[in-house]
Amino acid sequence: MDLRVKNRYLVPTDGSFRVRDAATKPPKKTPDEDVLRAALAREIERIAHLQRQLYATDTWAVLLVFQAMDAAGKDGTIRAVMSGVDPSGCQVYSFKQPSLEDLDHDFLWRTSRSLPERGRIGIFNRSYYEEVLVVRTHPVYLNGQKLPQRPEKLETLFEQRYESIRDHEKHLARNGMAIVKFWLNVSRAEQKKRFLARIEDPEANWKFSAADVAERKHWDKYMESYEHALRETSTPHAPWYAIPADDKHFMRLEVARTIVLTLEKLSLSFPDVPTAARRRLGVARTALLREPR
Repeated sequence: MDLRVKNRYLVPTDGSFRVRDAATKPPKKTPDEDVLRAALAREIERIAHLQRQLYATDTWAVLLVFQAMDAAGKDGTIRAVMSGVDPSGCQVYSFKQPSLEDLDHDFLWRTSRSLPERGRIGIFNRSYYEEVLVVRTHPVYLNGQKLPQRPEKLETLFEQRYESIRDHEKHLARNGMAIVKFWLNVSRAEQKKRFLARIEDPEANWKFSAADVAERKHWDKYMESYEHALRETSTPHAPWYAIPADDKHFMRLEVARTIVLTLEKLSLSFPDVPTAARRRLGVARTALLREPR
């Protein structure tokens, strides 16, 4: 199923995506914060309604993948956009450094165990894409992955991983998984601003690590890795959206709108109740009304 929706930030599926052309700031004449907040509230309400239909239908599963540089706002976006969703119908998983158990399996194993079942929305805060983003930026990490065979050319290994990801997502899509992927595209200057804010705010100090500053030295390499990953894996059944992340309110609204439009493509509805069951409902209603007050 083609899950692409009308959105200016949709990553093309023809391999033409370029990071340098991807916006980090909202367009000119974007409404002010109050208007964006009000619009987001409406989208959150719509997501909540669609999630209830998804749960009741119990046919589709939805996977939302979030990738970004540090301080782009993944956590806050997930928290804000999904704030109206019934917790019983949603699950969030954050994937950090692989464990020893993870490294004893293929790179798709640890996330595969956390895929959502039918009727639920699963959210990956980072994902299997780390293996073609962080690892491509820092190939030394491959030394700890116990790979029995490694191509002579490093680029060949990542081409194989892109292929594995495409095959994986195609398999999931064929079996009722609606996949939507978001790259929250923050600028280097805005990341610096947010890092400084974390350092200056005692209550935000826990979010900051000195390693975050060290990673900024590899910014260009990371952008190259993102460009390759999005070019190679944005497909009609598992599209990427490169959302500007310098304005958090605008970013959250764009993510929410994209989720709504995607869920609407699934033609969700509450199941029809058979005639016999409706009769039983009528009998139950009559019995309840006859009970003494």
